[in-house]
Amino acid sequence: MKRSELIDQIPGLRRYARALTGDPWAADDLVQDTLERACAKWRLWTAGTDLRAWLFTLMHNLYASGLRQAQRREGRGVVVYPDDVVAELVAPDSAQDLVLDLQRCLLRLPEEQRVVLLLVSLEDMSYEQVARITGCPIGTVMSRLSRARTRLQALLNASTHSVLPDADAPTHLRRMK
Repeated sequence: MKRSELIDQIPGLRRYARALTGDPWAADDLVQDTLERACAKWRLWTAGTDLRAWLFTLMHNLYASGLRQAQRREGRGVVVYPDDVVAELVAPDSAQDLVLDLQRCLLRLPEEQRVVLLLVSLEDMSYEQVARITGCPIGTVMSRLSRARTRLQALLNASTHSVLPDADAPTHLRRMK
């Protein structure tokens, strides 16, 4: 693996991590962890295969591991119910409304749908690449993508004052320190 090949992938990794986490600091940490893992495990990458897909697989696995760790530490967080903070979830009236609303709506998607939607739409990956990265069949990728697009459209079309119930998403948020 050439250093320049790895460096060329950083913008895509940062873009995906930022969309995935919704937090610039957490995204930079995730990219850093991904690059550290790639450098430590570079011998596991097979020359001639898709470096981009391998790096995104590393990132996906690190992100999933982080979610599992957060769930184990669940008792340490403060439970915040969306209905209690609905005023804070309403986007202000400005030119950046659409961007903020899109980010909020993306973060309200179930994690497995958000991952597939971001990889296909934002990173322009094929279904086969996404299936390899997420470790699920292509049909599941297509199904998750369809559900994610439908749910995202419904969230974006919803009034800024109404909160849509989501059967797939958790009913509460946890503020982690």
